[in-house]
This record gives sequence, C-alpha cells and structure tokens, in this order.
Amino acid sequence: MRGLPLETMTAMRTLPTRTILASALLALSINAAAAGAVTLVQAGHLLDRPGHPQRGASTLVIRDGKVAEVLDGYAGVERYAGATIVNLRDRFVLPGLIDSHVHLTSDRAGIEGQLAGVTDSVAAAAYEAQMNAGKTLQAGFTTVRNLGDGNGVTLALRDAIARGWVQGPRIIDAGMPISATSGHMDGRLGYADWVQHGVPTANLCDGPESCRKAVRVQIGRGVDVIKIATTGGVNSVVGAGVGKQMFDDEAKSLIEAAHLYGKKVAVHAHGAGGINLALAVGADSIEHGTLLDEEGVKLFLKSGAYYVPTLSTINGYKERIANNPDAYPPAVRAKIDWRIGITGKALRQAHSRGIRIAFGTDAGVSKHGRNADEFELMVQFGMTPAEAIKSATVNAADLLGISAVAGTLEAGKGADLIAVAANPLADVTALKKVDFVMKSGQVVKSRH
Repeated sequence: MRGLPLETMTAMRTLPTRTILASALLALSINAAAAGAVTLVQAGHLLDRPGHPQRGASTLVIRDGKVAEVLDGYAGVERYAGATIVNLRDRFVLPGLIDSHVHLTSDRAGIEGQLAGVTDSVAAAAYEAQMNAGKTLQAGFTTVRNLGDGNGVTLALRDAIARGWVQGPRIIDAGMPISATSGHMDGRLGYADWVQHGVPTANLCDGPESCRKAVRVQIGRGVDVIKIATTGGVNSVVGAGVGKQMFDDEAKSLIEAAHLYGKKVAVHAHGAGGINLALAVGADSIEHGTLLDEEGVKLFLKSGAYYVPTLSTINGYKERIANNPDAYPPAVRAKIDWRIGITGKALRQAHSRGIRIAFGTDAGVSKHGRNADEFELMVQFGMTPAEAIKSATVNAADLLGISAVAGTLEAGKGADLIAVAANPLADVTALKKVDFVMKSGQVVKSRH
C-alpha cells in the first residue's frame, strides 16, 4: 500500500480484502495520473530536429507538457498502459513554429490603424491582442516575439497565457520599442498637437543618458527583450525616409544598457547606415534590413547576429491597397511602393553569404494567422524549404534564447508540435494548412 495517504489506509482496515485491493489499485492509478499522464503521438513522418534528415514512422512520448522520449515506429503502447494515443500516422509532424517578429495588438494599419489608436480603449486592445494570439496559435506558431506595443497589453497577455488563464502562443515581449524623438517609434507622428499630448513618450530618447534611461524604463516593466529603431520606417507617418535616424552614441548606449541587464536587442533598420551602426555596436538581430550592403554583410558575419527579413509585410500592403487605394497617407504610400519593389533583394544576399536567418513576419502589418505566408516568400527569394523551416524553429529558438524548451522535439523540451498533410520539405506551402497543434502537451487544434 506504499504511496497511499494515511487516512485512506486507516479507512481500508474495515473493508474486505478484495475491496481493499481494488481501492488500492484505483488510488495508485489516480496518483500515477496526477504525477504525469502519458500521451503517445504517432507520426507518419517526423522532422524532430530541423536541419537533420526527417524520420519515418515515429512516436513521441509526452509527459508533463514535455517530450519524454522519441521512439522509432509506433511504439510505447505496451510500456505506457493507459496512455492517450494521438494518431497522426498519415501526417507529417514537426516542432511548433516560431515567429520572431509580430505585433499582436492589431493588424489594422494605415489610416484605419491610426484612427483606432485614438478611439479604441486599452481594454479593447487587450481583447484584440488575445484574438490575434489565438489566430497565431491556430496557424501553428506556438511561440512569438512581440516587438512592441504602447500600453502593456501584450506584457499582460504574455503572463495570462503562461498562467493558463487564456490560450495563446508563448510570448517573448519587448514592451514599448525605443527610438529617438521623431523616429520610427514616436507614437505622436501624424497626430494633431492636442492629440500628441496624450501619447506616451517614455520610449523616446535623445543622447546617451536619455537612451540608457529609456531602456531601464522598459526593463522595469518586465520585458524579455529590447527593441530599438536606428532608421526611419515604412509606416512612419512622416516623410523622413528610411535612412539612419540615430546617432552612434545613442545606439551604443541603448544596446550596452540592454546587455547590462541580460536582454537581447532587436533593431528595426531599413537603411544601410542604421543597419551597420546597429551591428557595429552589438545588435542581436536586424529586423527588415532592406538596404543591406557589403559592409553590413561583413558585420553580420563578424558579429553572428541574426537577420529577420519580414518579407510578408508586402502582402498586407497589397491587400489593403487593393481594398482601398487611399488606405495609407501619401508619405507612407511612397515608401510602401518602394518596399514592395525591393523586397527579397537583401534576403538573397544574406542567404548566399551565410548570414544567420531567423523567421519573422511583422504580423500586424501583414495579417495575423497568415504567418506561414512568409515561408513561400523565403523560398521564392533563395532559401530551400528545409532552410526556411529551420529558420522558424532551431534558429528562431536560438535568437529568442529559448533553445532549451523549443525549436526541436527532443527529450526534455516542451511538447510544442504541429502536423500537416503534405511534406513541407517538398512543398513549404503545406505549412499554410496546419491541421493539428499541440502546445506544452495540450492539443489546441485537431481537424484529424
């Protein structure tokens, strides 16, 4: 009777032997279930470690939200009596996908998004962020890096998901992204003076000391990563272009302050000047990197920083313009046309030179739940399907600092996995039709 509670053993002394044995077996089985029920996921094909060859018929043993072991064939049924069986024998199984660049609070952009910024409440933004997180998880992305919002909504959503209050992907959050005054992350741009007075400015900095403080403000809010902008942006409501908009000492102080607190730094940068400045002073990733030049390539290779291409922003632009040619102000529309025309050039260069690439979409500019569209563009502009998948698993996990729990399906890692009907190594667009999602050992989507 070892392992039974004392009160249970005391009550059992008055019962017949057969009843005692039955009760003991029932209690022990309940205790075993509480200690960690087992799920056996039977995969027809398994890409457990992207970048390595796929496996044939395999079984993933899942316990306590983690992968306990990976077995060849459809094994484990005899060893784990009573285990839950998930039959994916006609499916291709791979790790949950990771999007390194999203904005969960909205995918309304242009004039519509600008209006929402001054008409929607924080509560409404929170519900919208939860909705977008759900779309993202259903699309097979079990982890995202949210690179900025203005009101703390995604920081709260991150914690709510971790506590199990709501369903969504694991979130690595940047809080408010930092830029110089009138830079890309200045939320006052495009609004009348009287509206600007109500827009938070704690994320703006001018000069090294001011920039250090801006980082510390975000650290105090509990962020996981710091995001900064060294150049202008396509969506900035100002006709200042996409060139360098931060002095060297400002960028250096931002990155040094973040690294002092053990936080990686994601850098929004389109123009070569801003890309090269960020890489020279220790950026961990460059987002967009549209005008990458030879100096930038050398700095990437020297530093080991990741490039996050965010190609599918152009899909969002094209769709909105098709629906409404006046969806964006003229200063923004000119930059959009430029971005559409040049997209893919930097990725071809980065890929051919061996720069490390991590998957990221900038969802919010493109549509949430359509994150997998990025794979098709990555392949179109030079990557193989296997490389694109690795960028959204192994590489992205490394960039986000979560390789111990995500990116591959190995013993001890989180049981985040997806399944598709076709082999994505042959046709990467198969990842647009994810029909099974498991996060931390819990099935959150199954059409099978």
